[in-house]
This record gives sequence, structure tokens and C-alpha cells, in this order.
Amino acid sequence: MKMRYVFWFSAALVGYSYLGYSVWLWLRGRWSPRPVRRGSWLPSVSAVMVLRNEEAVIEEKLENLLALDYPEDKFDIVVVSDGSSDRTAAILDEYALSSRTGGEVRAEVRTLIKPSSQGKAAGLNDAIQLATGELLFFTDARQHIESGALRKLVENFSDPEVGAASGELMLGDPSSGETSKGMGVYWRVEKKIRELESQSGSVPGATGAIYCARRELFGAAPLPEGTILDDVLLPMQVVRRGYRVIFDARARAWDSPDLGDGREFYRKVRTLSGNYQLLQLAPWLLTSENAIRFEFISHKLSRLAVPFALLALLITSLFLPQPFYRIALGLQLAFYALSVSALAGMKIGPLSRIAEPARTFLVLNSAAMVAFVNFATGRKAIWVR
Repeated sequence: MKMRYVFWFSAALVGYSYLGYSVWLWLRGRWSPRPVRRGSWLPSVSAVMVLRNEEAVIEEKLENLLALDYPEDKFDIVVVSDGSSDRTAAILDEYALSSRTGGEVRAEVRTLIKPSSQGKAAGLNDAIQLATGELLFFTDARQHIESGALRKLVENFSDPEVGAASGELMLGDPSSGETSKGMGVYWRVEKKIRELESQSGSVPGATGAIYCARRELFGAAPLPEGTILDDVLLPMQVVRRGYRVIFDARARAWDSPDLGDGREFYRKVRTLSGNYQLLQLAPWLLTSENAIRFEFISHKLSRLAVPFALLALLITSLFLPQPFYRIALGLQLAFYALSVSALAGMKIGPLSRIAEPARTFLVLNSAAMVAFVNFATGRKAIWVR
């Protein structure tokens, strides 16, 4: 009898994490929608970026930012080089010098070159202090931002309730569109959840490659040293101050969907380890100080428990003799077999279309298990480029 309870509790947890929460958000959006009152306000904006050893992409990224459709006299760029050992610092110095010596009218580029690495969190604290814009535009080195994305994000701040606005990260190529395989499927689901959260409340986090926030909200609470998920903790600080964090799918940035299996897996482990770290750095996230505590637990924390629920489902199915549980065991084994076949690169005809999402599901939950081991053993996930 107890084993059946474990089976159904585990099934309910998995079902809620991947479907039930989304259904609840959809219903809430119908019952009590909170549309954003967008307008044509054009405040001053400082783009802030922290990077290390990005000589291969930094010129392209700066040109991308300088080409954004936003008035040059209301836009500047603040870049922190966190102990770069390649040509990154030299390239930044060239852009900073050219923006001060005249010539073509472009936004100002200001830099802080750190001789040794102090981590991304420290770099962001420095960048925020250097910034002068009414809004901060957070971005990363690799992603390409669409020309009109910044204007679209800024429109949301005409609504006085909005403290931060996150854009949409597209995995693929602008010419051919977003990928529908592997991590692309997971990311599409993730973005839909953020959209549903935004329609009637706030999103517990932002897309680190493209989001804006009111600078005035960050003066008194610098990021703790070693923070992994700055794109969650900073937006949650906005929520703590009584403002909304919304998701705007009109503002888009593009990134490669395939960084290599090893790098992608490490990135997911690091992200999920960051969720555990948040509970240590900001225990208030689980208290009434967090106005979206339910959303934070449902979106960020329930996924951490799913690997254990999946393991419990498999074990209990092995020992429960009834026909239903025998069928459940067979379906689980078939699902994992599809996952492994995709990991091995096997082509299995029409089933390949199912195997790829199954592979992604297995990889993500394996990363969550590794993240738990890191947390339990005290192993730290550091920031790398």
C-alpha cells in the first residue's frame, strides 16, 4: 500500500511540474489578467555586460549593440572585462577610445578592465555602479539582439508597476527560424510558461541575454559574491521591492542551439546548481517577503525534485505486481530506451522525432541530479565563458 502512495505521489509531482503548473497559470490568466500598459517613453538606457576571454565575439557584439534602434544620446554601453587573458581588454579599449574622440556619432562605450577575475556577480555590481541610465539593459557577449528589441522592452516601463522586462531568447538562426529539436523543444516550453506567468503576475527570473530593469531598484542590494543565477536573483529583488517582472516575446535575441553536448550539459548543471545556491544566498525567497513565492517554488524548485520522483516511479513500478504498474514499467523503460538511442545517435525512423525530446528530458534531469550532488557535497559551480 505504501509503495502505491509513493508511485502516485511521484507521478503527481512530475505531472504538476511539467503540465499542472502551466494549466493553473492558464486558468489564472483567464480569471485575473494583468495586461501591461505600454507606451512610447524613451528614457536613458545603459547596456551592461560582463565578460572574460571573448575576443572571438566581442567586436560583433559591440557592433550589434551600437546598431540597435535607440537614440544615441540616450544610450551608452558599460562593459566589464573580468580578468581576460586574451585580446578582449585591448578591443574594449579601442571602442572606448573611439567613442570619446569623435568621428561617427555613436553611443558611448565605457569599460572597466579588471586585471584578475573576481567573478560575474562582482563584475555586474561594478557595472551597475558605473551605469548612469534610468534603465539597465542586461545582455551577454554571444547572443545577437534584434534591432528593435530594446525599444520594445522599454515600452513596458511606461507602466509604473513594471520593474523589469525580459525578452525572448531564440535558439536557431534568424534566416531559418528557431530549431524544433532537442533543447529547442525544452526552451519553447519554458518560454510559454514565462509568458503565462507574465500575463497575470510576475516571472521568477529573466532571460540573462536580454532584459531591462529600473536602475534605481539595485542601489542598496549588491549581488552576493559568487552568485550563479544573477538573472534570477536580480529580478527577484525587483519583485521584493513591489514591482512586476514581465516577459515580452516581441523583444528577441538569437543564440546557437548547439554548443556541444558536454558544454550544454555543464551549463544546465551550473544553472540548476544555482537554484540550490539561491536558497542559501536569499532565504527570503521562501518567505512572505517574496510576493511570488508559489510561482518561484513551482517553476524553479519543483524541477529539482523531478529526478527523485522519476527514480521512485521506476523502483515502485518494479515491485508493484498489478497489470497497470507492469504497463507503467514498460512505458518507462521504452521511454528511457528512446532517450539512450538518441544519445547514441541512432536513427530509428519515425520514432526519432520522439527520441530527441526524450533525450533532452533525460539530460535535463540527469543535470538536476548532478546539481543536487554538487549541493550536497559543497562543490561549487564557477562562472566560465
